[in-house]
Amino acid sequence: MTDTPPDRVSNDPRSPFFDPSVVERGIGIRFNGVERTNVEEYCISEGWVRLPVGKSLDRRGNAMTMKHKGQVEAWYLSPAPEADSK
Repeated sequence: MTDTPPDRVSNDPRSPFFDPSVVERGIGIRFNGVERTNVEEYCISEGWVRLPVGKSLDRRGNAMTMKHKGQVEAWYLSPAPEADSK
């Protein structure tokens, strides 16, 4: 793994942009200069994040989200696991 997070990641396992190894490692997001901890999905190249809207749920029980546009920065919260070299 590299120290650069992917361009687009989602927390939803049904999404094609869900990557369990990336989500497990943890990603920090800074959106418009403010560090956010409640980001459901982000895209750095397109400049948007999906944030939950209060405690509202959709008919499937998932949090309702809203897309916000702006400057997105991402980084890993934990270091890359080292591979065993044998």
